[in-house]
Amino acid sequence: MADFVDDDLTGSVFRRVTMTGASFDDVDLSGARLRAVDLSGAQLRGVDLQHVVMRGVELGNVDITGELLNVTINGDPAPWHPLDLPWDEMPDTPGVPRDRVVRPSLDEVLTLRQDRMSSVRELVDGLTERALDGGTEPVAGPGWPRPRRYPMREVLLTVLNEEWEHRLYAERDLDALAARHDPA
Repeated sequence: MADFVDDDLTGSVFRRVTMTGASFDDVDLSGARLRAVDLSGAQLRGVDLQHVVMRGVELGNVDITGELLNVTINGDPAPWHPLDLPWDEMPDTPGVPRDRVVRPSLDEVLTLRQDRMSSVRELVDGLTERALDGGTEPVAGPGWPRPRRYPMREVLLTVLNEEWEHRLYAERDLDALAARHDPA
């Protein structure tokens, strides 16, 4: 399955190939052009995005940002929001929500997502070379990641990679939904 996902993304994003295996210093995103994800157009066509895309893609993205960033870097032992969903293979864990029945409004999801994106932006804006070369302190608590010291560079690369990949999935899925629901 991982090969299929990798092929799917690499086929749609040529630049991704040049970033695979690159170190943080080697990746130059200054020329990257990603179009804005336009949720309003899909909403106007009556597409129920919050249950089709938001629970499957965007909230998955919210999760990784909350877990890695808020646990390892911000030291929050319980970063889980009630709307978060862990990955499917994660065993049931006390303190980690797994409510697949909840149906949040699109505004609720987007507000939570914006908060997590702001956290990433604050981290990146405040990074120094010294901090980037440092590590995190173990934080005990339920869920993931395990309480140990992580290289800051590894945490940041994982968060940025997840942000990038989930963005690509969101764009792909929104395009597919728009094509399916386009009245023209």
